[in-house]
Amino acid sequence: MKIGRIDLDGAGSPTALVTRILKLEPALKPPIPIEQLAKQLDIEAIRDLETEAFEGGLLTDENRQSGIILVNREARGGRRRFTVGHELGHFLIMAHKPVKEGEFLCSRRDMSRWSVKENDRYAQMEYEANQFASLMLMPPPMLRSYLNGKAPDLSDIERIANDFGASKDAAARSYAMHHHERIAIVVVKDGQPVRYYQSPRFPFITAPLKKPVPAGTVFHRPKLQIRSASDIVETLPDNWLSVYRGQRAPTLYEQVYLQANGFALIMLWVETEDEQDEFVDRDADRTAKERLADRLARWRS
Repeated sequence: MKIGRIDLDGAGSPTALVTRILKLEPALKPPIPIEQLAKQLDIEAIRDLETEAFEGGLLTDENRQSGIILVNREARGGRRRFTVGHELGHFLIMAHKPVKEGEFLCSRRDMSRWSVKENDRYAQMEYEANQFASLMLMPPPMLRSYLNGKAPDLSDIERIANDFGASKDAAARSYAMHHHERIAIVVVKDGQPVRYYQSPRFPFITAPLKKPVPAGTVFHRPKLQIRSASDIVETLPDNWLSVYRGQRAPTLYEQVYLQANGFALIMLWVETEDEQDEFVDRDADRTAKERLADRLARWRS
């Protein structure tokens, strides 16, 4: 790598920083060598963080001439890489100011901040550091190229996590955000949704967090296989979305991917109104399975 800190002068946001890095280092390919990149950008060392109370940390001087990144010693794989990216984000975004002079300490909750309340400066910094890590580890141009011509399928998330060196949770979020279709990924723990990741144009999800997955969904079907994506099937939109009287309900598809330790991913795929109008006449006499096959065929072609 030839990039240096001076090359990033004037890039103050996560998007601007990642865009500049990718432009200056066009040979970067997934998995992005995040630790090598950090050291190229004046991080002197990446060391173990002994305390379990924090996921990561950054030690630096007031002028950010150099820094040391700390990572929870238990972190491995994609979790470690995300932490390094998060702390590198703090280091590169000069507007970020630590609570304690010269020292950022970030909890697992900080690493999960994907929304912020107005005027919460601390949360805003953590959100921006997460955004930088996500964009840097799974750059949208690379991810969109990777997904080009592929219909939504939860099987792709594990492959993306492996190929980009990311956790499945991070891969699920980026997958939902950057897929060409309007999809949402529901992260489930012990039968209850704990997080929703969705594309910008996906409808509001009404199924509450920390409550059982709605009855009648694919998640509750018997004989689902662990680490194997279910078929994609049409599901009742009422289970997940607001359906107002007098309005045509959207067509909604669902797929489930069971993981170990009580975790699961549920993908929701909604059709646009234009797509519904295009197929409404032809769909009248066909089964849900036939209609879905037609839509999937469009991707293959």
